[in-house]
Formats: sequence, structure tokens, C-alpha cells
Amino acid sequence: MLTTVLRRVGQGVPVMLLVSVLVFALLHAAPGGPLAVYLENPGVRPEDIERLRRALGLDQSLPTQYARWLAAFVQGDWGFSLSDGRPVATRMLERLPATLELAGASLVVALLAAVPAGIAAAVRRGRWFDRAAGVLALAGVSLPVFWFGLVLQLTIAIGLGWLPSSGRSAAFGGGLADRVSHLVLPAIVLAAVHAAAWSRYLRASMIGVLSRRFITAAAARGIPRGRILLRHALRNAAGPLLAVVILDAALVVSGAVVTESVFAWPGLGALFTEALSRRDYPVLMAFLMVTSVAVITLNLAADLAHRALDPRLRG
Repeated sequence: MLTTVLRRVGQGVPVMLLVSVLVFALLHAAPGGPLAVYLENPGVRPEDIERLRRALGLDQSLPTQYARWLAAFVQGDWGFSLSDGRPVATRMLERLPATLELAGASLVVALLAAVPAGIAAAVRRGRWFDRAAGVLALAGVSLPVFWFGLVLQLTIAIGLGWLPSSGRSAAFGGGLADRVSHLVLPAIVLAAVHAAAWSRYLRASMIGVLSRRFITAAAARGIPRGRILLRHALRNAAGPLLAVVILDAALVVSGAVVTESVFAWPGLGALFTEALSRRDYPVLMAFLMVTSVAVITLNLAADLAHRALDPRLRG
């Protein structure tokens, strides 16, 4: 186990370095920049623009800027936001709880929908429920997140008035019920794609397990069907699903960019959107690097969890 962890960490370091180079180059190659807002202001003199460029280090060559950023980043110095001058780490820590709240709720919702649907579809393979679940899963994977979010806002929030349409809480604060009501719609939107995919993963895994001899033997011994499904079949079929869930947990954070923008949710996704519109390079780099680290770390966690559940992989 320790050898596996060390090997994967060793593989992750060059991957992170390559990601940082590509992201840094692509961000700086995009049109515009953090000084674009000043360039459009006729009251700002060219010498003022040049002074700002030198102060921000934008007058240096791209390799020099990258080397300075990388040296500071590995030491824990994520720099300062170009839009308000505050430390990048502080801005991200302020937004992190909201994103974790939304991501955690969406993962729970996705699992609550995917597990029963996957089990029922496997048990009723080829029947109407299996076909209906397949159509719904295809729709869930295919629907654009922003479109689905807008539809829920127009119908449930605005049309029916059942839930708030945006924000994390009421304007002047609210209790637990208010926080939950604001969380429902964005959590459903963010969970829809994952629930659709996970239900099909579990269905395929359950079908394979239900065809095994030990399931037939358990049924021949008179063990109740519900116990066979939950204790024997689901336990053996959960390994691949768990690996996918752990991997997708990191993608939930990056996928929250669209959802948080639609629902004005004050998390890391909304911060990324704001930084992207202002070409706030330090914030963008910090967000993308943290996301990349999360993906690599959870990839390792998924492998270890799968090994722990499946003894055949331990050798």
C-alpha cells in the first residue's frame, strides 16, 4: 500500500508541473488582461498603465513570470488578487465553505437517487422500469447544466414560488430551514448528471454480480431476496461505483462553476467566474491548481478504496 501511494505521488508531481505550465500559458495567451479595464478608460494615462504593468510584474517575459509564480506557489504564497489586492488564499478560504456545502449536498442527493435506481434497474433488467431509468439517465447526462438550472428557476422558484431562485440565504440572514431551501435547487442541478451516470454504473455492476454462482447458492439456501441484494450483491458491486464517486467528487467542485453562476451561489465557482472576467491570474491559477491537486488526490483515494473492497486487487 505504501509503495502504491509513493509511486502515485511520484507520478503526480510531473503531472502537476505540466498542468501548471499549460494553464499559465493559456491564461496569458487569452485576449485582454488585468489592465484591460484601465485601457478602456480615457482618463488613465499611458504612463500610469506602464507603472501598473511594472508593479504587477506583467512587463517581464512569460517564463520569468511563471518561474516567479511557481517559486512562490510551492512555498505556500499564492499571491494577491489583481482585482482587490487581497491575498488569494484568503479569498478562496472565504468561498470554500459554500462550495463544500453545495458539493456535499449534491453528492448525497446523487447517491440517494442513483443507488435505488441502479439496483431496481438491474433486478428488473429489460422491463419497463429499466428502460425508463435508461431514458432518464440519458437525459440527465445530456441536459446542459445551465439550461436545467434556468428551467428549475423559472418553474419551481419563479412560477410556483416554492423555493428561492438564487443566493445562499435570505438578504438579512435566516435559520436552517432558509439555508436548506436555498440549497435544494442548485444541489439537484449539480447532482443530476452524476446520479444519471452512477445509476448506470451500479446497474451494470449489479447485473454482473447477480449472475454469479454464490448469488444462486444464497437464493437456493432460502436467504431472503432483500438480504441477498443488499448484503451480498450490493456489497460486491459497490467497488466500481465507489471509485467513480470518489473521482467525481473533485469534478463536482469544478462543475460547480456553472451551477454557482446560475444560482448566484457564493462559492469557489462564482469566484472563478469573477476572476476569469477580470483576468485575475493569481486567483485563476490558484483555483485550477487546487482543483488539479484534488483530482489527483482523489484518484489515488479511489484506487486505495477499490483495493480495500476487492481482495483480488491487493496482490
